[in-house]
Amino acid sequence: MAGVSAPKTPAVAPGRWIVPLSDVAIDADMLAAAEETLASGWWSMGPRVAEFEERFAAFSGARHAIAVANGTAALHVALLAVGCGAGDEVVLPSLNFVAAGNTIVHTGATPVFCDIVGERDLNLDVADVEAALTERTRAVVLLHYGGFPCDVAAVRELCHLRGIAIVEDAAHAVGSLYEGRACGTLGDVGCFSFFSNKNLPIGEGGMVVTDDDEVAARLRLLRSHGMTSLTWDRHRGHAAGYDVVTPGFNYRLDEVRAAVGSVQLAKLPGRNAARRERSSRYREELEGREGIVVPFSDTADSAHHLAVVVLPPESPREELRAALSAEGIQTSVHYPPMHRFSAFAAAGDRRALPRTDELADRILTLPLYAHMTDEQQDSVVESLLGALKSPSATAD
Repeated sequence: MAGVSAPKTPAVAPGRWIVPLSDVAIDADMLAAAEETLASGWWSMGPRVAEFEERFAAFSGARHAIAVANGTAALHVALLAVGCGAGDEVVLPSLNFVAAGNTIVHTGATPVFCDIVGERDLNLDVADVEAALTERTRAVVLLHYGGFPCDVAAVRELCHLRGIAIVEDAAHAVGSLYEGRACGTLGDVGCFSFFSNKNLPIGEGGMVVTDDDEVAARLRLLRSHGMTSLTWDRHRGHAAGYDVVTPGFNYRLDEVRAAVGSVQLAKLPGRNAARRERSSRYREELEGREGIVVPFSDTADSAHHLAVVVLPPESPREELRAALSAEGIQTSVHYPPMHRFSAFAAAGDRRALPRTDELADRILTLPLYAHMTDEQQDSVVESLLGALKSPSATAD
């Protein structure tokens, strides 16, 4: 297949983009929170982490919110807290970031990949989830792809009948709603990521939420070496020593990022609304043009984390990405399916995932962030449509 004409050299310095895939907005509130925390002299997990947890619990409506080092750590301790271990199976969509599969393996369980609905809905297919369940299934990890809620009610019905735990991967969905409730609070435990490209960015960081008191207690032990008291507790004289009651991890969040997290949380609703405006504009400009499909719907219930389009069949995606890169426009792919990775070859060979395999080669992630300008978005739209119109873009 012939590709798009050779990309021009971008009129930007190496490593810089005219329109980046994502971008962080730095303001005086964030800088002041970080400076105040640094000046306090207490940088490890302490009062600001506790404050961030309280604010996040109130925002999400969860009974418990437990801050951790990153979204991967959140998934790991969540899976352990609901009892996943050696000999178990965990069902999850292959179209997700590899952290979801890796953390399942690290519990000793086996990932079992399921298919997605189709080009209009890139979330897990509930019928295929049901087909993937066995007597060994301990949990289902459901992803709200791009911030768009999946069919949680149907998954809950399947799992409730069989005593299977639900772990929500809500890394894309901070602020998303499903039937009026916050995504992440719909299963047994929910996991969030605060990586720099997320809707609530603090660099690295994560949160686990649950309404189950016993699960919350296990999560708190697992994130800090299985210790019964924390350094901050002992510093304040609230504990003289500690016991270790389970093998745990150092998955704690630090004070600086927690302080920034509290600032970012207050700004999240407004920024999510701005992301929705940008997402709606992409839909208006791209849906149906040059064979493009824009998945999901224009809904206020989504956090609109990703702006993903489905390209026409047989489009030379990497050549298209190169053409946009030549214009200083950064793109990505969310995600290469996990079942294709060498590390999961054995698990991937177990089940056919035809819709994932077909659509994974056609999805393209476009730039999206709250403070994106009209001019930047116009550049993305014009460059993509121009590249698709090029005769070489569809030539064999």
